[in-house]
Amino acid sequence: MKKKSVLLLVIVLCLSLFAGCGGTEEGASENTGSNGATNTTMETYTIQVAHGGAETTALHQGWLKFEELVEEASQGNIDVQIYGNQQLGGDREAIEGVQLGNITMACPSTAPLAAFNDAFYVLDIPFLFADRDSVYEKLDGEAGQVLLERLKENNIVGLGYWENGFRNLTNDEVPVREPSDLEGMVIRTMENEIHLAAFRELGANPTPMAFGELYTALQQGTVDGQENPYELIYATRFYEVQNYITETQHIYSAYVPIINKDFFESLPMEYKEIIRDSMEDATTYMRELAADNDAEFKNNMQETNEIIELTDDELQAFRDAMIPIVGMVEEIVGEELVNAFIN
Repeated sequence: MKKKSVLLLVIVLCLSLFAGCGGTEEGASENTGSNGATNTTMETYTIQVAHGGAETTALHQGWLKFEELVEEASQGNIDVQIYGNQQLGGDREAIEGVQLGNITMACPSTAPLAAFNDAFYVLDIPFLFADRDSVYEKLDGEAGQVLLERLKENNIVGLGYWENGFRNLTNDEVPVREPSDLEGMVIRTMENEIHLAAFRELGANPTPMAFGELYTALQQGTVDGQENPYELIYATRFYEVQNYITETQHIYSAYVPIINKDFFESLPMEYKEIIRDSMEDATTYMRELAADNDAEFKNNMQETNEIIELTDDELQAFRDAMIPIVGMVEEIVGEELVNAFIN
């Protein structure tokens, strides 16, 4: 009987040890994630972020907020590394890098993004939005999500829309109040066929140029003017080499935070949720900061530059001159997508 008891005890102990082998893997430790779920993997990830903004911009500050939120929620298992000031190239290079997986994330403007996915040309229609409220209503709604879904065709996941701002015209020649004032003027635009066509409709001579070369080109008179939101005009000190700023607000430019699709889909579900939730909070933070900066920088530049605020009739003349651009965009993206944003 004693031998049978000992044998039974040995069998029980062996079964207990075998059952214990089905828990956490060797080398892993069990911890609780931000959503309360138990996470048994300690695999870490590095996210490289490329953007073109200076450290003082809302764009850079937004990414700092995203970094803080992601690293805290992932308990340091996701390491976010930010490379601003075009350290990894301009928007085109950053988009290509994300597409190929050489860069994890970026935040290009929608205008250069349209060269990769032509659906984004719809956002280049002049005077598409009247104010920020109408911008957010469309971009955060169904119409904006349609555009983000299209990016999957490019091996990219779009995570939302950040504030770049309404674009205004600067020049060093005359205080522009009507389209005829731009006749023959060399204006730098982004490398975007809709932007180029829009300024040709105004009688200007638009020319695409790398953003990093623009200050010197304005200073040397290679180009007469350019168009950008107030924050970028101020952050890049374009106001130092441009006398006049005309508040045309002709196009609203959004940034689009993007991430490599293969990388994103390889993440554990918990980490995907952390990235999306952190991006949502960072978006709110960034937009509020961008709006505050816009007002502050405009006020600062009023001390050194002549800012021309157009009357309703003067602004309507610019709208009327650019009407043909709507038809041009419809031919590229289709009438249905244009109507989704106009109506």
